[in-house]
Amino acid sequence: MPANLRKAEADFADMSGRAAPGRLDLVATVEDAVRNADIVFDFVPDELESKLEIFSMIDRMAPPKTILCTPSDALSITDLASCVYRPERCFAIRGGLAPVVSRVGQTLRLLYPAGIDGQLIPVVLDFLKRQGRLVQAEVDPDMPMLVKNLVQNH
Repeated sequence: MPANLRKAEADFADMSGRAAPGRLDLVATVEDAVRNADIVFDFVPDELESKLEIFSMIDRMAPPKTILCTPSDALSITDLASCVYRPERCFAIRGGLAPVVSRVGQTLRLLYPAGIDGQLIPVVLDFLKRQGRLVQAEVDPDMPMLVKNLVQNH
């Protein structure tokens, strides 16, 4: 086990006494982490290869109901969504999710591809608002570069 994982395991070993039940579960695999998830946020580096790898892994392992969210200031959620089986359940968050004092009062942008399941937008907005975030939802403004699963009418 890499040293940083050993440190994290040690830091969180006694969380059961400090966290309310159901707030934090430690698991060994991505599959265990997403098995019953309603909504999943990844926190891998904001690089296309990393995001595609974790998004496709979560997409394969999570139940069909799961909403996929990723913090990204650089990547198009339309691109990421085009590479999974549930593009209508994908969102990106711009503005940073970490609770940093300098971000207090900052509005997050909840981005979604044009083909999103519209009923999910209020669900994700509500989740983020319950975390004390100001959130504005909008269609992905970025120009998609990938077209793997997009259907083109010719």
